[in-house]
Amino acid sequence: MSDEQTNAEAPGPPIKGLVEVFTGDGKGKTSAALGVILRALGHGLRIYIVFFMKGPFPYGEQKMLTKLPNVTFDRFGFETFCDPNNVKPAEKEEARKALAAGREAMLSGKYDVVILDEVNVAAAWKLIDIEDVIRLVKDRPDNVELILTGRYADPRLIELAHLVTYMTKVKHPYDQGTLSRKGLDY
Repeated sequence: MSDEQTNAEAPGPPIKGLVEVFTGDGKGKTSAALGVILRALGHGLRIYIVFFMKGPFPYGEQKMLTKLPNVTFDRFGFETFCDPNNVKPAEKEEARKALAAGREAMLSGKYDVVILDEVNVAAAWKLIDIEDVIRLVKDRPDNVELILTGRYADPRLIELAHLVTYMTKVKHPYDQGTLSRKGLDY
């Protein structure tokens, strides 16, 4: 039997979407969400990703996502990092646009999986109001898988979610002076 015959599936009802949260101080939150994307694409699902606080910096995953079918993404923010102690109005506006884009995509009927990358950080740093994120989660259509990533997930989001994974840092090369590496860390 060929792989196509082995992996063929009869059409079925739409998927039952869930809410997933990838949070914690360890590495791998965005990577976990991208793993879900890879699996979903293997079954023909349609993906939308909104990147909060990840402007025009050359992230490797964004370069590859442009080459994949059924993937749409938008990025908001600036190339410089946001200082949580000195949030600029322009940074808040970018985060507000990102949340609006995520809501629009989620409600559009065009996507099966919607990822709000770094939304937890944006809410924790008050770039967006956590109540608006909670409202978005509660408004999720049943057939949409919604994934929220980033450190500092609000306890109310954790309560609303169906799946929560907390990445725990045990050891990180940054603590020994190794900076982010092109192709491996961004």
